[in-house]
Amino acid sequence: MVGRQTALLLVATLIAAPFAAPGVAGAQCRLCSAPTTEPQRDSTAPLKLEVRTTLDFDRLILLGTGSGTAVLNPDGSSRAFGAISAVGGRAVAGEVIIRGEPGRVVRVDLPAAIELYGLRGGLIRIEALVSDLPDNPMLDSNGELKVRIGGELKLSGDLDGDFRGDVPIIVDYL
Repeated sequence: MVGRQTALLLVATLIAAPFAAPGVAGAQCRLCSAPTTEPQRDSTAPLKLEVRTTLDFDRLILLGTGSGTAVLNPDGSSRAFGAISAVGGRAVAGEVIIRGEPGRVVRVDLPAAIELYGLRGGLIRIEALVSDLPDNPMLDSNGELKVRIGGELKLSGDLDGDFRGDVPIIVDYL
Protein backbone atom coordinates (compact mmCIF):
# COMPACT_ATOMS: atom_id res chain seq x y z
CA MET A 1 0.00 0.00 0.00
CA VAL A 2 1.36 3.40 -0.88
CA GLY A 3 -0.82 5.44 1.48
CA ARG A 4 -4.10 5.72 3.34
CA GLN A 5 -6.22 8.75 4.21
CA THR A 6 -9.43 9.30 6.18
CA ALA A 7 -11.91 12.20 6.03
CA LEU A 8 -15.19 12.87 7.86
CA LEU A 9 -18.35 14.32 6.40
CA LEU A 10 -21.07 14.88 8.99
CA VAL A 11 -24.47 14.36 7.46
CA ALA A 12 -24.33 14.09 7.80
CA THR A 13 -20.75 13.14 7.88
CA LEU A 14 -18.80 11.16 5.33
CA ILE A 15 -15.84 9.09 6.44
CA ALA A 16 -13.45 8.07 3.79
CA ALA A 17 -10.48 5.76 3.95
CA PRO A 18 -8.85 5.68 0.53
CA PHE A 19 -6.05 3.27 -0.25
CA ALA A 20 -3.30 3.43 -2.86
CA ALA A 21 -2.51 0.29 -4.86
CA PRO A 22 0.95 -1.31 -4.63
CA GLY A 23 3.47 -0.47 -7.33
CA VAL A 24 4.46 -2.82 -10.15
CA ALA A 25 8.09 -3.86 -10.37
CA GLY A 26 9.72 -3.01 -13.68
CA ALA A 27 11.58 -5.60 -15.73
CA GLN A 28 15.28 -5.38 -16.67
CA CYS A 29 15.97 -3.63 -19.98
CA ARG A 30 17.73 -6.17 -22.19
CA LEU A 31 18.27 -3.70 -25.04
CA CYS A 32 19.91 -0.99 -22.90
CA SER A 33 23.66 -0.52 -23.04
CA ALA A 34 23.94 -0.88 -19.27
CA PRO A 35 21.14 -3.19 -18.05
CA THR A 36 20.08 -2.92 -14.46
CA THR A 37 18.37 -5.36 -12.15
CA GLU A 38 17.13 -2.64 -9.82
CA PRO A 39 13.30 -2.37 -9.80
CA GLN A 40 11.78 0.83 -11.13
CA ARG A 41 10.36 3.11 -8.45
CA ASP A 42 6.61 3.67 -8.58
CA SER A 43 5.75 7.39 -8.58
CA THR A 44 2.16 6.81 -7.45
CA ALA A 45 1.03 9.73 -5.30
CA PRO A 46 -1.00 8.78 -2.21
CA LEU A 47 -4.73 9.38 -2.45
CA LYS A 48 -6.14 12.20 -0.33
CA LEU A 49 -9.73 13.13 0.39
CA GLU A 50 -11.12 16.56 1.19
CA VAL A 51 -14.70 17.10 2.32
CA ARG A 52 -15.97 20.30 0.70
CA THR A 53 -19.61 20.20 1.83
CA THR A 54 -21.55 17.90 4.11
CA LEU A 55 -24.67 16.03 3.04
CA ASP A 56 -27.52 17.94 4.69
CA PHE A 57 -31.25 17.35 4.19
CA ASP A 58 -31.93 20.61 6.09
CA ARG A 59 -35.45 20.58 7.55
CA LEU A 60 -38.11 18.08 6.61
CA ILE A 61 -41.75 19.01 7.03
CA LEU A 62 -43.81 16.05 8.24
CA LEU A 63 -47.56 15.69 7.78
CA GLY A 64 -48.79 13.58 10.68
CA THR A 65 -47.18 10.36 11.84
CA GLY A 66 -47.07 8.29 8.66
CA SER A 67 -44.00 7.30 6.67
CA GLY A 68 -42.29 9.28 3.95
CA THR A 69 -39.19 9.61 1.84
CA ALA A 70 -36.98 12.63 1.18
CA VAL A 71 -34.67 12.45 -1.84
CA LEU A 72 -31.64 14.73 -2.26
CA ASN A 73 -29.89 14.27 -5.61
CA PRO A 74 -26.17 14.90 -6.23
CA ASP A 75 -27.10 17.98 -8.30
CA GLY A 76 -28.82 19.50 -5.23
CA SER A 77 -32.40 19.00 -6.40
CA SER A 78 -34.80 17.43 -3.92
CA ARG A 79 -38.28 15.97 -3.67
CA ALA A 80 -40.49 14.44 -1.01
CA PHE A 81 -43.05 11.61 -0.94
CA GLY A 82 -45.59 10.28 1.56
CA ALA A 83 -45.87 12.01 4.93
CA ILE A 84 -43.00 14.38 4.11
CA SER A 85 -44.36 17.57 2.62
CA ALA A 86 -41.10 19.31 1.69
CA VAL A 87 -37.32 19.26 2.02
CA GLY A 88 -35.87 22.50 3.42
CA GLY A 89 -34.60 25.08 0.95
CA ARG A 90 -31.07 24.87 2.32
CA ALA A 91 -30.60 21.15 1.65
CA VAL A 92 -27.10 20.51 0.26
CA ALA A 93 -25.58 17.52 -1.49
CA GLY A 94 -22.24 16.39 -0.07
CA GLU A 95 -19.09 17.05 -2.08
CA VAL A 96 -15.75 15.30 -1.71
CA ILE A 97 -12.58 15.98 -3.70
CA ILE A 98 -10.26 13.04 -4.33
CA ARG A 99 -6.62 14.00 -5.02
CA GLY A 100 -3.85 11.78 -6.31
CA GLU A 101 -1.75 11.02 -9.38
CA PRO A 102 -3.06 12.82 -12.51
CA GLY A 103 -4.77 10.63 -15.09
CA ARG A 104 -5.15 7.59 -12.82
CA VAL A 105 -8.38 5.59 -12.80
CA VAL A 106 -9.89 5.11 -9.34
CA ARG A 107 -12.58 2.96 -7.77
CA VAL A 108 -14.93 4.71 -5.34
CA ASP A 109 -17.14 2.57 -3.11
CA LEU A 110 -20.10 4.06 -1.22
CA PRO A 111 -22.10 2.06 1.33
CA ALA A 112 -25.60 0.89 0.44
CA ALA A 113 -27.13 2.56 3.53
CA ILE A 114 -26.13 4.50 6.63
CA GLU A 115 -27.70 5.10 10.02
CA LEU A 116 -28.19 8.57 11.48
CA TYR A 117 -28.48 9.02 15.24
CA GLY A 118 -30.48 11.74 16.95
CA LEU A 119 -29.35 13.80 19.92
CA ARG A 120 -32.38 12.45 21.81
CA GLY A 121 -31.65 8.82 20.95
CA GLY A 122 -33.70 8.39 17.74
CA LEU A 123 -32.49 6.53 14.65
CA ILE A 124 -33.20 7.07 10.95
CA ARG A 125 -31.58 5.62 7.81
CA ILE A 126 -30.42 6.88 4.48
CA GLU A 127 -31.41 3.85 2.41
CA ALA A 128 -29.66 4.69 -0.82
CA LEU A 129 -26.57 6.83 -1.37
CA VAL A 130 -26.10 8.11 -4.91
CA SER A 131 -23.26 10.00 -6.57
CA ASP A 132 -22.46 11.74 -9.83
CA LEU A 133 -19.45 9.49 -10.52
CA PRO A 134 -18.90 8.49 -14.16
CA ASP A 135 -18.69 4.79 -15.05
CA ASN A 136 -14.86 4.85 -15.05
CA PRO A 137 -13.83 7.60 -12.62
CA MET A 138 -10.43 9.13 -13.39
CA LEU A 139 -8.40 11.87 -11.77
CA ASP A 140 -8.07 14.89 -14.09
CA SER A 141 -4.81 16.49 -15.30
CA ASN A 142 -4.49 18.23 -11.92
CA GLY A 143 -4.95 14.93 -10.08
CA GLU A 144 -8.44 15.77 -8.81
CA LEU A 145 -11.91 14.26 -9.02
CA LYS A 146 -14.95 16.00 -7.51
CA VAL A 147 -17.71 13.70 -6.32
CA ARG A 148 -21.15 14.96 -5.28
CA ILE A 149 -23.26 12.69 -3.08
CA GLY A 150 -26.99 12.58 -2.36
CA GLY A 151 -29.32 10.06 -0.85
CA GLU A 152 -32.80 8.80 -0.04
CA LEU A 153 -33.90 9.33 3.56
CA LYS A 154 -36.82 7.23 4.81
CA LEU A 155 -38.84 8.30 7.86
CA SER A 156 -41.68 6.69 9.75
CA GLY A 157 -43.36 7.70 12.98
CA ASP A 158 -43.05 11.05 14.68
CA LEU A 159 -39.28 11.54 14.91
CA ASP A 160 -37.99 14.96 15.83
CA GLY A 161 -34.54 16.52 16.18
CA ASP A 162 -31.12 16.66 14.54
CA PHE A 163 -29.61 13.44 13.23
CA ARG A 164 -25.96 12.77 12.35
CA GLY A 165 -23.96 9.85 11.04
CA ASP A 166 -20.84 8.74 9.21
CA VAL A 167 -20.54 7.48 5.65
CA PRO A 168 -17.48 5.32 4.92
CA ILE A 169 -16.11 5.88 1.41
CA ILE A 170 -13.34 3.66 0.07
CA VAL A 171 -11.16 4.96 -2.79
CA ASP A 172 -8.51 2.86 -4.55
CA TYR A 173 -6.31 3.27 -7.59
CA LEU A 174 -7.05 0.66 -10.26
